[in-house]
Amino acid sequence: MEKFVTSNLKLGIIAGGQLGKMLIQEASKWDIATYVLDKKSNCPAGSIASVFVKGNHLDFNSVYQFGKKVDILTYELENINIDALLKLKSEGLKIVPDPDILKIIQDKGLQKDFYSENNIPTVAYQSFKSKDEIIDAITTNHLNFPFVQKLRKGGYDGKGVAVIRGEQDLVKLLEGASIVEENVDISKEIAVVAARNEKGEIKCFPIVEMVFDSRTNIVEMLVCPSEISKEQSLKAIHIAEIIIEKLGMAGLLAVEFFVDVNGEILVNEVAPRPHNSGHHTIESVITSQFEQHLRAILNLPLGSTQIKLPAVMLNLLGEKGYEGPVRYEGLTESLAIEGVKIHLYGKKITKPNRKMGHVTVVSTIL
Repeated sequence: MEKFVTSNLKLGIIAGGQLGKMLIQEASKWDIATYVLDKKSNCPAGSIASVFVKGNHLDFNSVYQFGKKVDILTYELENINIDALLKLKSEGLKIVPDPDILKIIQDKGLQKDFYSENNIPTVAYQSFKSKDEIIDAITTNHLNFPFVQKLRKGGYDGKGVAVIRGEQDLVKLLEGASIVEENVDISKEIAVVAARNEKGEIKCFPIVEMVFDSRTNIVEMLVCPSEISKEQSLKAIHIAEIIIEKLGMAGLLAVEFFVDVNGEILVNEVAPRPHNSGHHTIESVITSQFEQHLRAILNLPLGSTQIKLPAVMLNLLGEKGYEGPVRYEGLTESLAIEGVKIHLYGKKITKPNRKMGHVTVVSTIL
């Protein structure tokens, strides 16, 4: 495969957010030409891509024509026009992860069905076509409070999720096809980023523990390594390996778990791409998640996932109550702290809770 790691290889990335930007930064080390499709010309990845193509990832023609320009296609988000990807695949374009796998993952209903069919532990759920069906189920005592509603498609960073604790919260119900999960008493939320290449080699990054903002459901901070038991850690890693193996997937798969108050490990959801829960790996692990994604999709040997240093990662989110040109404060003070590494994504406009960057703080003690 070494012959493919060259500027003659055209790697296409659908969407040019921070994940695409950090993937390009890794690809440049291997002299790979990178093409980015995004509807915004000032997207984070646009300024560093070899070629930027303006287009909408939900538009069939934009995705299809973009795919015709590249040798291999990957993506940094799930909400993509799947019909265009399937047509490109039928015409012989290598798309990694495979669009048939993406078709399952981008629909939370199909994703949950996959877990049930493969005896993978997850939160009990029901599927509904509309919010009226949910209200009918409550009225006929087929659904009890409290519960969590998740739209089957399109949700991200806490969007598309409604926590319904009682009748007073019914105004929060979202319209559209959705799944409804039991409300689990959660002790912790953890994540495992797994990688698999086409040869079937699998490696998992060390488990991280995530801390969420209870109001926005966005990750505020993560800690690696996590403070769960060795038995729980081995179980979560084993489940992640089973999922990526049964999907037959090449690439990265981020698996998010709930740890309930009884210590049980339950799959929440997965993402077939680099993930917010793996950003710390740039500094704290021998192989970053972005390098590992490239290794996996190019069918190269996977890199070591050994921790170099324990780390904490903090998301830099847009200030509440402000929308407009971005302005950063505290950079000098932060950089004066030993072990602090700052990543600014290059987004020109900040909005409340928008991910504008992240800070990784690595331990200075081995």
